[in-house]
Amino acid sequence: MKMNNVYLPRIADKKLELALQSSGAVLIVGPKWCGKTETAKQFAKSTLYMQHPDFAENYLKMASLKPSELLEGETPRLIDEWQDAPVLWNAVRFTVDQRKSKGQFILTGSVVPKMAKNMHSGAGRFSKLTMRTMSLFESKESTGEISLTGLFNGKTEMMGTSKLTIDDLAYILLRGGWPETVKEKNAEAVMQTVFDYVEAIINEDMSRVDGKKRKPARVRSLLRSIARHISSPVNNSTILKDLTANDEIISDKTIVDYINALKKLYVIDDLPVWSVTMRSKTAMRTTPKRHLTDPSIAGVLLGANRAKLFNDLHTFGLLFESLAVRDLRVYADSLNGNVFYYRDKLGCEVDVIIELSDGRWGAVEIKMGGNEEEKAAENLLKFKKNVDTEKMGGPSFLAIVTATQIAYQRDDGVWVIPLGCLKD
Repeated sequence: MKMNNVYLPRIADKKLELALQSSGAVLIVGPKWCGKTETAKQFAKSTLYMQHPDFAENYLKMASLKPSELLEGETPRLIDEWQDAPVLWNAVRFTVDQRKSKGQFILTGSVVPKMAKNMHSGAGRFSKLTMRTMSLFESKESTGEISLTGLFNGKTEMMGTSKLTIDDLAYILLRGGWPETVKEKNAEAVMQTVFDYVEAIINEDMSRVDGKKRKPARVRSLLRSIARHISSPVNNSTILKDLTANDEIISDKTIVDYINALKKLYVIDDLPVWSVTMRSKTAMRTTPKRHLTDPSIAGVLLGANRAKLFNDLHTFGLLFESLAVRDLRVYADSLNGNVFYYRDKLGCEVDVIIELSDGRWGAVEIKMGGNEEEKAAENLLKFKKNVDTEKMGGPSFLAIVTATQIAYQRDDGVWVIPLGCLKD
């Protein structure tokens, strides 16, 4: 694997390395600008940039005439933004079958393409890897003294002290985990970059994703509504009310279309409800919690800055929760885990449930301040008692992720972990 002084190692590196050893091709998906191509380049021996301004037109013509020609090159061969020529999917699958070798291709894409009827699923040939923006451990801002792996393995000797102040965290969530903003030291330039990213989504990407013309003003209103409800379980009817209250004439069908387009761009990254067997017969809610792929997007849409966050601690807390969910998803991905939340109709809620493929699970509350610790711990312990552990097994850990400094395990077994101490 090639490395250089500019590239910041990603948690996905190990997963990509393993995927290349186990599959003929690897598909890396995620929002544009999150680092997919740079990560792939660390492993690729040759590269095809489908959006290269000098050759893109010729590449598209070649894809329609003889796609196999574009696959020639030293392997692993990186095909960047492959979805511009969806025919390449079947060409890669066929070539993998013919060569009967692992690690032949890496495909990266920041848009979910429209799959033709004759496109093979890729089962048995492709591994899929999802990348998100950089976690605090990847940006070297978390000490990594408390590992998710250690928590699942029952390790109790862990201790840590975060170097991040609450002011640092305010800046970090507004800056986002985009590799280029992480490296940039000029705060004003960082904020302008994130602003430009959001504007590109609104004014360009939403109409390019599937060729449908969409109104930028309507996209902006929709995204602002989602940003206002960040980290909250809100259905489409609530968003519809927000838009109609602002004199937007829009149907429920149009909202679904716009939201689906944002999902194709990996801009929306909602948190689903955990399916769990409880001792009580209380019905569970099914509405997902609203999240964007990075909290900085919500920050731009809300017109937030550090001063505004400290004057509106409720919004600050919701954005901090979104930041923590982003990091927990990155860390859980490395363990082949999935992230959910729990909420029932009696109002019992747990912010995050992490479930691994082997059935182990842990429950997490996300609270900015230490003054919320007791209530959060009480909620976690109550939730643990209500889970049918005969069917689900007991939790591997209970934890409160905070914006404080000191990591420790309480006498009742609940962990208190600053976000600035966590890693995979």
